[in-house]
Amino acid sequence: MKADLLYEGKAKRVHEAKDQPGKLVLSYKNDATAFNGKKKATFSGKGRLNNEISSRIFRLLHDYGTETHFIKQLNETEQLVQQTEIIPLEVVVRNQASGSITGRLGLDENTQFNPPIIELFYKNDELGDPLINDDHALVLSDVTGNELKEIKEKALEINHQLQKVFQTINITLVDFKIEFGRLASGCIVLADEISPDTCRLWDITTQEKLDKDVFRQGTGDLLAVYREILKRLEEIS
Repeated sequence: MKADLLYEGKAKRVHEAKDQPGKLVLSYKNDATAFNGKKKATFSGKGRLNNEISSRIFRLLHDYGTETHFIKQLNETEQLVQQTEIIPLEVVVRNQASGSITGRLGLDENTQFNPPIIELFYKNDELGDPLINDDHALVLSDVTGNELKEIKEKALEINHQLQKVFQTINITLVDFKIEFGRLASGCIVLADEISPDTCRLWDITTQEKLDKDVFRQGTGDLLAVYREILKRLEEIS
């Protein structure tokens, strides 16, 4: 199903889809990284969990009418997706304060944001994915002002949809990072993945963290919390 390796990132390998022009195969790895790759580990089965979780979330988003690159799950660790030209912006939507924003702005963790806050980061490993503003985004990427507005509107709508999904399974969506890409038609769609690697997810009742922060902070069993997310999603998808 997959052909040449095009790119290997921290969490996934990207292959051409054999005999399917315009399509790619994403292969999820067992690697976990944090702090821009300074902390690394390998967890047997993590790739399967992230693929299962992200596939289910993309299917749920499709049910809400969100356009994404996702086509279908191929097997335990691989997805078939539309090829996109990734826009080099990481879009972070924050419903509550946690992570880097608490140190940057002196906010207490769990400070509520209403409306949600959108932050942009320049997708560049060598620079450490720096926080940027809209003007920087227009210089560093090929998006237009109207496209940047569209990306932000899409991000807020995805946030609204994801909040509904996670509330159904007793989870607070604290924040998440997403990426967008252009299809051959020029249409901008949601790309990459949505998983506990890219979201902060807290149990509503216990406030237990059910995401990669347990690895970042060394406070829990990463595979156990990812299995818990998948178990809850299986109840609704």
